[in-house]
Amino acid sequence: MRLRHEFHGLKIATWNVNSVKARLEPALAWLKEAKPDVVCLQEIKTVDEGFPREPFEALGYNCAVHGQKSYNGVAILSRHPMEDVTPRLPGGAPLPDGSSDDHARYLEAVIAGKKGVVRVATIYAPNGNPWPGPKFDFKLAWLERLRLHAKKLLKNEEPVVLMGDYNIIPQDIDAARPKAWIKDALFQPESKAALRRIENLGYTDAFRSLHPEGGHYTFWDYFGSWERNNGIRIDHILLSPQGLDRLKKVGIDKEVRGACEKPSDHVPVWCELNI
Repeated sequence: MRLRHEFHGLKIATWNVNSVKARLEPALAWLKEAKPDVVCLQEIKTVDEGFPREPFEALGYNCAVHGQKSYNGVAILSRHPMEDVTPRLPGGAPLPDGSSDDHARYLEAVIAGKKGVVRVATIYAPNGNPWPGPKFDFKLAWLERLRLHAKKLLKNEEPVVLMGDYNIIPQDIDAARPKAWIKDALFQPESKAALRRIENLGYTDAFRSLHPEGGHYTFWDYFGSWERNNGIRIDHILLSPQGLDRLKKVGIDKEVRGACEKPSDHVPVWCELNI
């Protein structure tokens, strides 16, 4: 991999690793090469006690973990101190169907940089398939909880970065074959609208703001899509106005997908903020 860039701010990345234990070596190799200051991980698929802290700490990262056995799970790695570490979205119980949300899908923390602080959240939104059905209803309810929380965060008037696997394809240009996703929860009008409602609060899709063209993807399934570049863009970085004011660069480290034998089906997405 050749991922080195000249950075002068805070580099923040997001990556759905699809099992942190299974992708530990690729993750460590990427961290050594890309050198992000903060990393938001999704689908770590382990409880807090099972998270492999030591290898990450050896690279200089502090670890905040909100795990779950076998499924879901999110974490934040940071070279800087983390404060106000908060797991789980508010409003998880009871849900509209009377159940409670015990999924480990959200974790936020305040990161102290050299020129200020930034509030970072790692997000693993529900997939929602099969559509239609209860899982899709849960997806929309979870995204509405995210919207309400995102609205509250704006009141602090601080840089906020809501990043992770949203499991939403925002536009046709975010899929190599849009028609193939017409009956998928990721591409439903209600899913797109849920993302737009968050953006309409004042958040901006960092990648789209600097790359308005299509053809950029963050996910390829394991069934030949990588070889055909049949991808979709579902991993997003949403910035508050104060975060957008500090945005310098944004990118997708696509090379990571072809750099190891057993890669994640997602690749890292990053931005650099003047913080």
